Amino acid sequence: MYVSHPEVRMSRVQLALDVDDLETAVAFYSKLFGAEPAKRRPGYANFVVSQPPLKLVLLENPGRGGSLNHLGVEVESSEQVHAEIARLSGEGLLTDEEMGTTCCFATQDKVWVTGPGGERWEVYTVLADSETFGAGTEAGAAACC
Repeated sequence: MYVSHPEVRMSRVQLALDVDDLETAVAFYSKLFGAEPAKRRPGYANFVVSQPPLKLVLLENPGRGGSLNHLGVEVESSEQVHAEIARLSGEGLLTDEEMGTTCCFATQDKVWVTGPGGERWEVYTVLADSETFGAGTEAGAAACC
């Protein structure tokens, strides 16, 4: 359970899923959440759902459909990312920091931690939109996510 700290305000949880067929997944999640994707790129879509507060990311990755890619918490600023780095490190968690990185068609500041079952969590903020997925990779690749 996340314990709120006054310096950090979480905005929404992110769930990133690998899907076999992006068009089929977009059609399903559009119906489920009653919303169209906020961003569409080849092999990639994301939904910004207000109720419940959720960012759903779909990464086309044939053969891995239905599996979890990663989890995340989107925050409002780089200052909040840095506050989380300090908090998580203070809790004894190993952090992997990425500042000014391009991932998922956005430039971001982020920190990664790994849960006890190997699940990857990122705490991140979006600095700007990008026309590239990141690091010269295609959507669905594990290079940035």
